[in-house]
Parts: sequence; C-alpha cells; structure tokens
Amino acid sequence: MAGKLYIVPTPVGNLGDMTPRAIEVLKKADCILAEDTRTSGILMKHFGIETRMQSHHKFNEHDTLPALISRLQGGETIALVSDAGTPAISDPGFMLARECRRSDIEVETLPGATAFVPALVNSGLPCDRFCFEGFLPQKKGRATRLAQLAEEQRTIIFYESPMRLLKTLKQFSETFGGDRQASVSREISKLHNSTHNGTIDQLVDYFTANEPRGEIVIVVAGKEPAETHKTDKYAQFKNKNNHQKDLE
Repeated sequence: MAGKLYIVPTPVGNLGDMTPRAIEVLKKADCILAEDTRTSGILMKHFGIETRMQSHHKFNEHDTLPALISRLQGGETIALVSDAGTPAISDPGFMLARECRRSDIEVETLPGATAFVPALVNSGLPCDRFCFEGFLPQKKGRATRLAQLAEEQRTIIFYESPMRLLKTLKQFSETFGGDRQASVSREISKLHNSTHNGTIDQLVDYFTANEPRGEIVIVVAGKEPAETHKTDKYAQFKNKNNHQKDLE
C-alpha cells in the first residue's frame, strides 16, 4: 500500500501560529523533509517532535526525488516543511507534490500560515481578486515582467528582501507610476511586525529615511480600468429632430 505525503505549514514568525494538527502529523510521520534541518530543528525541539529529518531544498530536490517517490510507494508517510510558511509557495515542494500526483501517491496539504494572506488583508487594497507574483526575477526577465504587470487590474503581491526593497519600489514607481497605491508589510506575526500604506512614491520616501529589516511582502493596487463612456444609440436621431425643429 502506498504511503502519503503531508505538506505542513509552519509559523512565519510567532510559534503560537503552529496548529495542533500540524504537530500531530509531524510526530507521527516516518520522516520530515526540511528545507534547512537546523532551522526546522529549533521548531521541532520546541514542540517535542523527535521524528527523523532529512534535507530537501532547491539545490538537491532533483536528485532526491526518485528515492523519495520510491519510499512513498513503499508505504512511508513523509511530511514536508519549509523554513517558514507553506511549502511550495516561493519555497521547495512543488516538484515533489507534482511527482506524487503523477505516481498516484496521496498528497494532503494542511491549512496554515502563509505570509502574503495577512499582508494582503492588512493593505486595505481590494482582496477579492489578486495576483501572486512572489519573488520577481532579479535580472533577466525582470523588466519584461514588470511591463506586463503594469496592465494588471488585480491587486498584485510580491515577496522581497530588505536589501532590495528600495530598488524594487523605485522600479515600481517608474513602471506603475508613483501615485499607485501600495503597502509594505514586514515581519508578519513577529513582535515588530508593521504595515506601511501610501502611494509608491510615499513608500520610497519612507524607506529611504527608514532602513527596512526583516521579511517583506509588497502589495500593489491594480491598474484602474479605463473609464467607459455610455453611448446613446439614439443620439443621431435626436440631433436630426432638433435640427428639423430649428429649421421650422
């Protein structure tokens, strides 16, 4: 009988966000795949989880995939975690989940922490329809992608590092326009979490004067739709009648 892959979210900051079910799954699994065993080891020790861990990250996932699928097919229960948040959201996990689906191995993703959801709601920008971009390409393809997103009418969500935040905001100002509304959330759920709202240019000014720190989520308003002008299909007849009356 085939095993099962559990994808388990972990806190993005506050350890109190860890769910009881996530702890139970991690304790009962045969193995935990961790993006960084040292980082995850701190979490496991805090919750008394003694399950064996194995490294699974973007630099080795291609090589470890066949063996993991074989173990799952052999009946193992494996849990996948990333350093923080939900695996496969800008973290390793997609390739393993895809291969499990192809091999008819059951995959279950537990609900849990993802940094962009609270950042989106905190922003006060429309969140009924949105576009998640994660990390933009650092070099090749970056300008092209930004030009494409300039026409996006949905709210847009990005992840960014504090070192590149100011440069990214300035690029947004050039591409989207400095008066576009935006929001920068940092250190989601941690002690010093904060959200700053304003136009992109106002955020450039703020973070020029205040050095950004911590993990960052940028939320940018979508492009305003062009105004639609209602056309009166009877206008030509009204004008003709009015002109006739003037002649009389």
